Amino acid sequence: MQNLLLLRTSSMGDLIHTFPALSDLARARPDVAVTWLAEEAFVDIPGLHPQVTRTIPIAWRRWRKHLLQGATWREMAGLRRALADTRWDLVLDAQGLLKSALPGKLANGPLAGYDADSIREPLASRFYDRHYRVARQLSAIERNRQLFAAAFGYQPSGAPQFGIRAGARPDWLPATPYWVLLHATSRDSKLWPEAHWVALAQALQAQGLATVIPWGNATEQQRAQRLAAAIPGALVAPKMRLSAAAAMLGHAAAVVGVDTGLTHLANALDVPLVAIYTDTDPALTGVVETARAANIGEAGVIPPVEAVLALLARCRSAA
Repeated sequence: MQNLLLLRTSSMGDLIHTFPALSDLARARPDVAVTWLAEEAFVDIPGLHPQVTRTIPIAWRRWRKHLLQGATWREMAGLRRALADTRWDLVLDAQGLLKSALPGKLANGPLAGYDADSIREPLASRFYDRHYRVARQLSAIERNRQLFAAAFGYQPSGAPQFGIRAGARPDWLPATPYWVLLHATSRDSKLWPEAHWVALAQALQAQGLATVIPWGNATEQQRAQRLAAAIPGALVAPKMRLSAAAAMLGHAAAVVGVDTGLTHLANALDVPLVAIYTDTDPALTGVVETARAANIGEAGVIPPVEAVLALLARCRSAA
């Protein structure tokens, strides 16, 4: 077996966008064992793909806030040992940032990534031993697929295949069919109006679907509780790990979400899905559209409830 160290530390959506490249790699090079370096908050995500044999956590988001503390430096030293103690046949930086290239230089193996014309931070490419050109106009998923293919000498083909499965159905979920309302995202400009969520939930409730509303922090929990108060019978999900969130999504009858990592995770799990975009371009970072999944909206546009409902009906009919 060949040992690959994959550098893709964050964010959740970026990690999920790497899965199709791993599926390509599994078909073309089943002899490659993948170890993934990921931010500690997302450490559950890599293991959802069967090609990943090990995940190494990095805590840069936390470390940079406590650089003067001895515990931080001890943890950083531990990471350095973990990267150096294994002989890697290749260290592949799929992130293309200094924060991923720098730990890659600590690893015991050749470091590879995008060339200076293809990368997000050109300075990072100076640390690489091997460089690959990939068009920046491609979607994030296709850029990953092309990078892996260039590094391992094969040609990707066909539609992207995420290659992951949900775990066992959590016992706290409704006994009846349910849909998941993914309201939370990284900035307010990506939100969909709460009144729109309530109207959508009422329409889906009339179709026999219970509403499940997850959250990740205190602000999101407050919004989830406001929405649940306005949606009869809605269930606010408990605080959960990402592995449990994957199971929640994977057993849903439908998912509607804004531009957020869990929306991309639902896409990877191939459930009926509508992804709502109000501040970004879905052509570059949207979900992979299939008969069961669709994007709606664009920067500066708030999609109406009726359009989302009609699109979801189309996606559910293909399930």
